Amino acid sequence: MAASRPVFYAGLLAALLAAPAEGQAVRYGADFLATGAGGRALGMGGAHVALADDASAGYWNPAGLSQTLFPEIEYMHAERFAGIVSFDYGAVSWPINARSTLAASFFRSGVNDIKNTLDAWDPERNQPRPHPEEHITSFSAADAAFFASYARRVRKDLAAGATAKIVRRSIGDFADAWGYSFDVGALYRRGAFMAGVNLQDAAGMRQSWTVNRDLLANIADIFGQTIPKGGVETVLPVLRLGSGYLFKMGAHRIALAADVDMAFEGRRAWALNTGGVSYHPRLGVEYAFREVVALRAGCTDVLRSGAEGWDAAPTVGAGLQLGRLAFNYGFGNFAGLASDLGYTHRISARLVLAREVWRRADEM
Repeated sequence: MAASRPVFYAGLLAALLAAPAEGQAVRYGADFLATGAGGRALGMGGAHVALADDASAGYWNPAGLSQTLFPEIEYMHAERFAGIVSFDYGAVSWPINARSTLAASFFRSGVNDIKNTLDAWDPERNQPRPHPEEHITSFSAADAAFFASYARRVRKDLAAGATAKIVRRSIGDFADAWGYSFDVGALYRRGAFMAGVNLQDAAGMRQSWTVNRDLLANIADIFGQTIPKGGVETVLPVLRLGSGYLFKMGAHRIALAADVDMAFEGRRAWALNTGGVSYHPRLGVEYAFREVVALRAGCTDVLRSGAEGWDAAPTVGAGLQLGRLAFNYGFGNFAGLASDLGYTHRISARLVLAREVWRRADEM
């Protein structure tokens, strides 16, 4: 084994464990959730705050759960960075009476089978141990989240909702963190027009990291690097605003959507910025025929830099409805037209448990 190999993996491990020092720091520890939920949403560029009307609304806007008539089950699988990072999402929603709906969602994003070569290096001899493959193990770096959502119709054209979130992050046995937060949302629908708002991590998400310093002792011995001590991260709120409009012409339906995310973390990465607030626009369109076949397109990740100018990431998608079962596919470039990081494919399936005994009761 080449001497550079353990150096590479140990350096990677050290970078992954760059946890905050004691006290509080502002980080972006929930970025793995930005992948979103559902193939339909990706095909429309993520412009879904006002359009989400199925089990995936627990992520996009919990108030949208009020639009479901029957219990639903949804599952999605996606891969990023040419398949290196896998992403899985599942959700179930259940209307419990005329005005209230409950839902639960689960997310997991991870890199599996990461080689740990720390024990394969002999610091005293400054070279690999004899038979180094016997000392190599594997671990996973994974992020997971559980959502519990509730929606309630305030009146026929207005609904509100909230989502409680628990986040679990781990890097093998080396470090782990727990985080807690909640989202609040509202949805207004009048005729063909709809508008939604979702405040993600409304009070900020605090993530507390714990580091197993004993397992990382070799980093300090071999490379002289400081072992992380753990600490607390804070994920700042994001305000998501969305609007949509539906055109129906016989067997044809067209949905238009426009969203904007307002982030307050001080990064000036997106196209529009005012002070410490950045604005992330998303656009989407969907054409459906007889509610059986759908074609979608969208635009997201609109960026502007002084060196490269404007950049954006187009998305496309398709859907097929077969009775109670729907399949949705979305395709997009993970980081814009100029990126070499690979593409994102999402395939999701949704099952509607359309039994009359489970149908949402009529409003009083």
